Formats: sequence, C-alpha cells, structure tokens
Amino acid sequence: MIVYYLLTTVYVVVCLVLLLVILLQQGKGGDMASAFGGGSSQTAFGARGGATVLSRATTIFAVLFMVGALVLAILGQRGPGSLVSGTPAPAAPKAAVPAAKPSSTPVPAPTPTPTGRPK
Repeated sequence: MIVYYLLTTVYVVVCLVLLLVILLQQGKGGDMASAFGGGSSQTAFGARGGATVLSRATTIFAVLFMVGALVLAILGQRGPGSLVSGTPAPAAPKAAVPAAKPSSTPVPAPTPTPTGRPK
C-alpha cells in the first residue's frame, strides 16, 4: 500500500515537470514573448541547444508518464481490502426444530364461570 502512494506521488511530480517542460518549448510560430508583441525571441538555453535538451526531456518525461499510468492502473486494480474480508463467515443456521405432534387425546373445553367467562 505504501508503494502505491509513493508511486502516485512520483507520478504527480512527473506530470508537473512534463507540463513545465512542454510549456518551456518554443513553438513553430515563436515563443510566448513573440505572441504578445515582444521584439526579440529568447530561449532559456540558447537557440539550438535548448531545443535538443527540452525535446529529450519531453521524451523522457512522456515515457515516464505513460509507464507510470500503466503501473498505477495495474496496482489500482487490486484496490483496498474489504472491511469484512478478514472476518469469518457466519455460522450456518441450525436445523429447524420439528413441531410437536398433536396428541390423540382431545383437549377439554373450558368450563364457564358464573360471570360467563371461561377459566
């Protein structure tokens, strides 16, 4: 269970870094500065070297993202245990007690009292 939470934390960090690396890359139409009217376009690592470093980082983090998603999906299928998984099954109900057989002697009728009610 601890491994699952550790991998989830690492996966979230990989997602955030992948997002950051993708946003740092220069698009085909220019970077953020040129989109808002900036005169010159500057990159963080230089014109040519930054593209290879950022594209390699994007590839590495994209692979880590996909592998992490698969691993977490496989580990998540097991799911947490049930609350009742460790308890024993309830005992089987006992066989029903057969009803008493009716006797062959008749039951005497109640005798009335002076008030008219039976005893």
